[in-house]
Amino acid sequence: MRPTSRYRAAARMIAVIGVVSLVAACSGNGGTTGAGATGGGEAGGYPDQNITVVVPFSAGGPTDTVTRMIADPMAAKLGTKIVVQNVEGAGGTVGAGEVARAKPDGYTVLMHHIGMSTAPALYKDLGYKPLESFEMVGLVTEVPMTIVARKDFPPATLQDLVTYVKANANKVTLANAGIGAASHLCGLLFQTAAGVKLQEVPYEGTGPALTDLVGGQVDFMCDQTTNTSGQISAGEVKAYAVTTPERVKSLPDLPTTTEAGLPKLQVSVWHALYVPAGTPQEVVQKLSEALKVALADQKVIDQMAKLGTAPVPAEDATPQAHRAKLQEQLGTWSKVIADAGVKVS
Repeated sequence: MRPTSRYRAAARMIAVIGVVSLVAACSGNGGTTGAGATGGGEAGGYPDQNITVVVPFSAGGPTDTVTRMIADPMAAKLGTKIVVQNVEGAGGTVGAGEVARAKPDGYTVLMHHIGMSTAPALYKDLGYKPLESFEMVGLVTEVPMTIVARKDFPPATLQDLVTYVKANANKVTLANAGIGAASHLCGLLFQTAAGVKLQEVPYEGTGPALTDLVGGQVDFMCDQTTNTSGQISAGEVKAYAVTTPERVKSLPDLPTTTEAGLPKLQVSVWHALYVPAGTPQEVVQKLSEALKVALADQKVIDQMAKLGTAPVPAEDATPQAHRAKLQEQLGTWSKVIADAGVKVS
């Protein structure tokens, strides 16, 4: 099956609008992220205007959901307004690239996930370097992945799923939210762990992929609990396992991949905040402190719990912990992707 044309068209339109809006904002015409009185080299009275947090994925997706959870409490701590802007395209690299090139004044922030650590192995010409083009603000959360299928898909358990896809590899469809997306990476790990190569169906975002799964137009996929918990609880999809060492509190009956017989499939999707390289350290620290306040907010904790995740400890919501995590993950995923033989350009 192929993603429906209406989803492709809608996603392209959103991406174009997002990029145009962000470029206008960064040039000072948009009113949300342009150069302010503080300038790019000093913290001054930061913040004295709205802050834009760019999400390089579709609205309503897991990363967008996490961003909107923490936006209000961060804004309250900073004493300003935070505008969330979706700039889609190329597995998150379009939005990340826009932020890397933005003025380093703290008014343009990036929320990215594990894809920041996989992009260098997937894309030949990124236009930015994760460790050099950004200042790290702090980690936000690590979200478990779930393996889910259309509700009438024949396999009953994860072991049944492995047996079934091996026997039907030429006709089973594995959906994902696009090359380099978390669902794509988890799908690669599934195929490696199961010892099978499947027909992958890339979409332009998690929303349309999951919609088609619920509608029975594709067979199964791997996606974050922030995006699947509602459908699992409502019985709209068939769930096989969660890809973390421990069960998720919001989905207590869902076994881990280890319990379900596929221990090599272990992955969680970490999210973090970035600003352009050269942003004053005083600004980075203000953003990091606001992040810590947001992650300690009981409403945020409760919202994340409902979606099968939790805020990172305060010591991980720091530039230092964030940089260490990114360095480690860059090494890990470069090998996984090379072994899988995946390359975008």
